[in-house]
Amino acid sequence: MTIPPSRRDVLKATVALGAAASYGAGARRAAAQGAATSRAQIDGVLRQAVDAGEVPGVVAMAATDKGVLYEGAFGSRALGKGPAMTADTVFRIASMTKAVTSVAAMQLVEQGKLKLDNPVPGIDPAVGSPQVLDGFDAAGAPTLRPAKRPITLRHLLTHTAGFSYEIWDANMVRYVKTSGMPSMGSGKIAALRMPLVFDPGDKWEYGINTDWVGRLVEALGAQPLDVYFREKIFAPLGMKDTGYVTSPEQRARQANVHQRQPDGTLTPLPLETPFTPEFWSGGGGLASTASDYLTFLQALLHGGAFKGARVLRADTVALMARNHIGDIPAGVLKTEAPARSNDVDFFPGAELRWGLGYMLNLQPGPNGRSAGTVSWGGIFNTYYWLDPARRVTGLIMTQILPFADPRTLKLYGRFESAVYEALKSA
Repeated sequence: MTIPPSRRDVLKATVALGAAASYGAGARRAAAQGAATSRAQIDGVLRQAVDAGEVPGVVAMAATDKGVLYEGAFGSRALGKGPAMTADTVFRIASMTKAVTSVAAMQLVEQGKLKLDNPVPGIDPAVGSPQVLDGFDAAGAPTLRPAKRPITLRHLLTHTAGFSYEIWDANMVRYVKTSGMPSMGSGKIAALRMPLVFDPGDKWEYGINTDWVGRLVEALGAQPLDVYFREKIFAPLGMKDTGYVTSPEQRARQANVHQRQPDGTLTPLPLETPFTPEFWSGGGGLASTASDYLTFLQALLHGGAFKGARVLRADTVALMARNHIGDIPAGVLKTEAPARSNDVDFFPGAELRWGLGYMLNLQPGPNGRSAGTVSWGGIFNTYYWLDPARRVTGLIMTQILPFADPRTLKLYGRFESAVYEALKSA
């Protein structure tokens, strides 16, 4: 029988459609199998670290611009006594607060209430009329002089204003001891009134700069920092477990901090005693979950908008991820308090710079990140990265002192590598 041309075309199309459907289903099955294999590989990286005693527990997550790529939780919140780590475990994220404060400041820049390169409003003599620590006289008393130039918001966001932290600056350790000023842990505003250790714009040194940014947000945003964060960032993005004060229910989900001992073992410490400070720290102090903070990172990955809410313009997010310190080297710290931090050099030999709120890799990293990736962490060994080129972001959360714990950093690197491997089958 001869098939008419019209019916022959229909049959050809039907066969082609069937073949395409079969191929599509096969491709989907292969992709699903690849994704499952990738998830299992990342699970293995995290589980192995817990089983080997490198970390007591860990929660790690990653996402692309298409959605969540991975989430996993292993180990326990307190070594030896549980309960188990879960995706909603609450962590003290410390200096991961800085990225949130930086976003808040850039909201005010968008509104014209702050300028990046104008002298910052003189909300306090420490920023309005800064003094530089020039050394110590023969009697051991500190000698101060006026700064050569005013402090700008760009200086504060890039840690080039001249402020430092005691734990990474020997001169500031000596100054605090001789002056009798309170420590940052006291929560007193007087603890912020440090002199500079160099003139604004001359160098990079990690310090209390972002705490002053938080004070500026309060002053120009006309709200306490916790309220501002809640209304302008957390509530719009649905970050219900992020804040300065944990509720009883959140505290029941909180992980204990663990102290790494000289022999490498870990000792769980009691949960911190709640108290109300004189100021909310823009440089640290927030508690959050991996899920919440991943949402914040996804908002940045999506150009400032996520879950139907926009917290920044896309051009502002892009601006924050650029190099804002030129040729000034950044990112390397020498400890003055070994119980709190190890020496910090995440990428030995690499050129690191600073954006408006976070560290910037100028070259590709050894574990997969692209040049132009921004990242940072918190003193209790929580870390994140955001790679605009590959459209991926990830975080890993533990609760360990001191900062830059070598075992945790190795795990962070293995996790990052596994995430980039998973991108191949995503």
